[in-house]
Amino acid sequence: MDNEKKESTSFSKGLLQSEELYQYILGTSVYPRESEHLKELRDITATHPRAVMATAPDAGQLIALLLKLINAKRTIEVGVFTGYSLLLTALTIPEDGKIVAIDMNREAYEIGLPIIRRAGVDNKIDFIESEALPVLDQLLEDPGNENGFDFAFIDADKINYWNYHERLMKLVKVGGIVVYDNTLWAGTVALSEQSTPEAMREGRQRTLDVNKLLAADSRVQISLAPLGDGITICRRIL
Repeated sequence: MDNEKKESTSFSKGLLQSEELYQYILGTSVYPRESEHLKELRDITATHPRAVMATAPDAGQLIALLLKLINAKRTIEVGVFTGYSLLLTALTIPEDGKIVAIDMNREAYEIGLPIIRRAGVDNKIDFIESEALPVLDQLLEDPGNENGFDFAFIDADKINYWNYHERLMKLVKVGGIVVYDNTLWAGTVALSEQSTPEAMREGRQRTLDVNKLLAADSRVQISLAPLGDGITICRRIL
């Protein structure tokens, strides 16, 4: 894929007012640090008709930094798509680290799986093709999993974000981090309902609802970072 196509795809995930500024950030600090396997997966994903679902590379860079800061070893990922954030996590955690990766669509995951295998990190991934809530509930049935995870990344159905959050507040240890994607919903959270395209209104309202709940949750310290489509970082403190 040529640079022009890659740049336009990347900008579609950003909320900065200037495309040139966003490309400066990517070109200066993100792409030079991106591994060849991540770049390959990003390029392949850009050709997918639903490429907008992919994790933005600038958000991914911050996620990798967070993983290192807390020395994450056991992680959960809800919503895998082609696996950019999953590969990034697998490359970042230690050799004996493990990721429980949950998605209802294995077909999209299969797109990135050959690259994940070539990167030599597929052994760290336990991919489960399923709705997420039953899997999280099953994890909680084992007392050893309570407070047993260091990190979670959620990029799935917005209607269940709070349901996921309640379970993750038991699965992720105090001091651990949960990151939610798409919490600015293409900037529509700052628009009126009438100004929001009709196809985005339901997602906008669900995003507004979960943002309000997360902001009021005394169990977490939060930061809503304007990277990609908005990521809310929650550090469990209670």
